Amino acid sequence: MLRSVKQLYGDSLRASDGEIGHIKDFYFDDRSWVVRYVVADTGTWLSGRLVLISPHVFRNFDLDGVCRGVNLTRKQIENSPHFDSHMPVSRQYEAEYYHYYGWPYYWQGDGLWGGSGFPTMEPSAEDRPDEPIGGEASLPQSADAHLRSTQALHGYRIQTSDGEIGHVADFIVHNKSWAIVHLVVETGHWFSGKEIVISPKHIDQISYEESKVYVNVTKEAILKAPEYHVPAWAFQDLKVANSL
Repeated sequence: MLRSVKQLYGDSLRASDGEIGHIKDFYFDDRSWVVRYVVADTGTWLSGRLVLISPHVFRNFDLDGVCRGVNLTRKQIENSPHFDSHMPVSRQYEAEYYHYYGWPYYWQGDGLWGGSGFPTMEPSAEDRPDEPIGGEASLPQSADAHLRSTQALHGYRIQTSDGEIGHVADFIVHNKSWAIVHLVVETGHWFSGKEIVISPKHIDQISYEESKVYVNVTKEAILKAPEYHVPAWAFQDLKVANSL
């Protein structure tokens, strides 16, 4: 089943022992195109503090119209490592975060989530991150985590191989692997507000300086793409033919 990120903004969140706030944003890896964290606004509970919630702990991400449950207690979340939302999330911070919860590092292994294609709640003994934070085993050669905000990318212009057209309007995420399978692009006044979906495989680069997403397709290809108008509750029926 596929989910619209935009439709999930504002959904309430509940730990095993009480409310913890609502979904404010998602952080995704712009190399592997997978959502790594939900950014939760804790509201009055923790005086508006933002916390990161990993896909490892979501119980009912595939349901509509419900409070999103997570397999954590309020105390666990309150004591989790603090992060500064105004600064990039470093790999050092992620190592501390994963070590705190005892989960396997997603950057160790060949799968989308380390040794698996899906976020797993219980790591095996050999995968559990028991090494000291900052050790060679915990951090890759590059300390850049490549995490980006879906909210921040909303509105980025689409640069095709032969010109600019439209902007990023949404992200479509697989509810089990949390992989981003499509970007929803609104073509705007250029083509009467038509929306299409583009696979990340067609994205060459994201320019954060220019607020642009460079894609290796032409304007003509976008013009011929079927219009995207699948409602949130029917994303499981989205066909490959609906995308570039």
